[in-house]
Amino acid sequence: MSTLTRYRWPALLVFALAVALVAVTGGLAASNAGAVYARLDLPSWAPPQWLFGPVWTVLYALIAISGWLVWQSRGLDRSFTPYVVQLVLNALWTPLFFGAGLFGAAFADITLLWVAIVVTIVMFLRRHRVAGWLLVPYLLWVTFAAALNLSIWLAN
Repeated sequence: MSTLTRYRWPALLVFALAVALVAVTGGLAASNAGAVYARLDLPSWAPPQWLFGPVWTVLYALIAISGWLVWQSRGLDRSFTPYVVQLVLNALWTPLFFGAGLFGAAFADITLLWVAIVVTIVMFLRRHRVAGWLLVPYLLWVTFAAALNLSIWLAN
């Protein structure tokens, strides 16, 4: 039995925990996110605040599964560099935006996050097509979130 096969399911748990750490970091840094969001001058196309939790829950699951699929097929390789970078940038965005109210810095962060996601998708597609495609909803949501971040920064 290969090492990858032996650790298949424990590895999924590790990926889930790593992504959960990102989510918890954001949650702890923005315990007042609902109140902050309600006070912002929002564009007409801004989603209701209740939508963010369910969307991010699904996206975080896809991010974890995507990383696990690539690990399972190739082990840890250089494609995990942008994967880790995007996790770090994702974890930083919420404290910047909601915790510190630094909308410009948050926009810079989410722009770099978008680039890191694109690079991750390209690298993952070369290793495991499904893993790459699982990140496309994440890219689409971050694209929308970046536009919302920019709009909020300009209006507030």
